[in-house]
Amino acid sequence: MDLGIAGKHALVCAASKGLGRACAESLAANGVSLTIVARTQETLELAAHQIVEASGVKVTAVAADITTPEGRAKALAACPQVDILVNNAGGPPPGDFRNWERADWIKALEANMLTPIELIKATVDPMIERGFGRIVNITSGAVKSPIETLGLSNGARAGLTGFVAGLSRKTVRHNVTINNLLPGPFETDRLRANIEAAAKASGRDPQEVWNERKAGNPAGRFGDPAEFGEACAFLCSARSGFITGQNLLLDGGAFNSTF
Repeated sequence: MDLGIAGKHALVCAASKGLGRACAESLAANGVSLTIVARTQETLELAAHQIVEASGVKVTAVAADITTPEGRAKALAACPQVDILVNNAGGPPPGDFRNWERADWIKALEANMLTPIELIKATVDPMIERGFGRIVNITSGAVKSPIETLGLSNGARAGLTGFVAGLSRKTVRHNVTINNLLPGPFETDRLRANIEAAAKASGRDPQEVWNERKAGNPAGRFGDPAEFGEACAFLCSARSGFITGQNLLLDGGAFNSTF
């Protein structure tokens, strides 16, 4: 399928690896020029080089912390026309809420709620003026099925979800859609870190826990980030203009529900 977005410009956050990079790769494969952002310059520049080699599109790498005002300003300056925005930021660490201070909550809100909202605020009106815009927020399957040890993430991402539910109904008439992608267990560094933390807490071997959780998914495996990237590219396409305010769960069937 021709997604109809060749020549568009995308700002993709946390794109040096994992799900953010997968989204960047899928957009590039469909002819979208990229501005990719991550904190670690070496990893980011390697990702940019490899995406250019694979797709031939223009890729601008911006080493910055997107959760800070300075980082957002730097990223937006490098991508003056944002047709497609993919919001993404590393999730807060797991733990027991009794051990979290106010600063922990503020940090989680900054990264996983307020930063996406600030980037939407900076880009949505120009999208409306041009008559095209696609915004995809990478949140978490925990928005639908909260994970006990990820309380910081559960709270912050649920707040973003509520905000998007309202705004997305106002922008769609201008061909500007806003949707959320909810990843379940994908083979990423984040998943491995969470499993290692759980294994340590229970005194078990991390590989044993990894294998157990993989076998326990209805799909019998974890997700491939490339699958996630393709879903993102479709939501960013010219063919998806009637989809807005939705939460697309990609979890191999782990969330057991009729609706």
